[in-house]
Amino acid sequence: MHILEMVFFGLIALFWMTYGLQTVYGAATLPWLKSSAPAADADCPRISLIFAARDEGEKLPASLATLIALDYPNLEIIAVDDRSQDETPRILDDFASTDARRKVVHIKELSPGWLGKPHALQKAYEVSTGEWLLFTDADVRFHPESLRRCATLNDSLKLDHLVLFIGMEMIGFWEKALVSFFGMSFNLAIQPHQVYHPHSPAYVGVGAFQMVRRSAYEACGTHWRLALEVIDDVKLGKIIKQGGFRSGVAIAKGDVSIRWYAGFGNLIRGVEKNFFAGAQYRISQVILQVFALLAFNVAPILGVIFGHGWTRIFATLALLVPVGFLAGVDIVMGISPFYALTLPLAALVFAYMLARSTFITLKQGGIYWRGTFYPLELLRRSKV
Repeated sequence: MHILEMVFFGLIALFWMTYGLQTVYGAATLPWLKSSAPAADADCPRISLIFAARDEGEKLPASLATLIALDYPNLEIIAVDDRSQDETPRILDDFASTDARRKVVHIKELSPGWLGKPHALQKAYEVSTGEWLLFTDADVRFHPESLRRCATLNDSLKLDHLVLFIGMEMIGFWEKALVSFFGMSFNLAIQPHQVYHPHSPAYVGVGAFQMVRRSAYEACGTHWRLALEVIDDVKLGKIIKQGGFRSGVAIAKGDVSIRWYAGFGNLIRGVEKNFFAGAQYRISQVILQVFALLAFNVAPILGVIFGHGWTRIFATLALLVPVGFLAGVDIVMGISPFYALTLPLAALVFAYMLARSTFITLKQGGIYWRGTFYPLELLRRSKV
């Protein structure tokens, strides 16, 4: 038994000392948006900023105020009211009425064969005129110079697709512990520093901010390709990369920001439809991911406490690297690095969130999203 424990923790330590440290180094090399100078007017291509809103009346005023303040000379903003039942349509119409560069698309009914958000983004694209399309969310907040800096970064890196890791406003223990752990896990899973390299299979997409050159977006099939994709933002990054276009990732932090989900309960419910989709609706992949969460983030602390000799040494190495990595993520996200000590707790909660998403989707036989039910078999057949 002692030999098996030693081998087990030795392999975990090897993972963190190789793949883990490589990811840490790669994350440290990602460019920061603030390092790119704001582009001059003549160097600002036309951008269509696109977002969909459904019953977002409470959040819209704060985010729309930052859109009004954007300092970009060649911009149109297209907002989609996706079947809202609150004050969203009126707020968006008022927003658009004061500037001809702002448009609102009102959707009364969902077309068959579509999820709501991809459908809304497709409708916005169809009335857009920008050389670049910026897909974002209704509650994202922008610094006035952020788009000028993006124009510079796109030009300097010769990109067709830019994803920003944006600033996350976190309030309270659970938001800080879980969101920062998600940030670390996201880096481990996608290897964002590899996305830029054309021969790497790595790809990335986030709903809060991704810019794509119109010609690349159209060549990859637009959101028609993603009509029934729950994680359409991730899969947009996938089809762009597989289409042979150049993607890049940068850290935005204060230049673009969002409050993701407010509080523990909203975090749990907010990923209900996404986590099983992220596992490609495969139970085998869920089991593997839950095992990895527990083995690489929880087991080492048990090895440190209860192990002896080389088992304890390997377990210590397997604990120090992820804790250090998470501390670095915490610092970048603007919270105390002491939240890195929540690593095993956050991993346990994430394992629960993944299991919960899987159980609910299987029990329902699909997902409910924005008032519509989508059968699991349909989602499986339609995934990219």
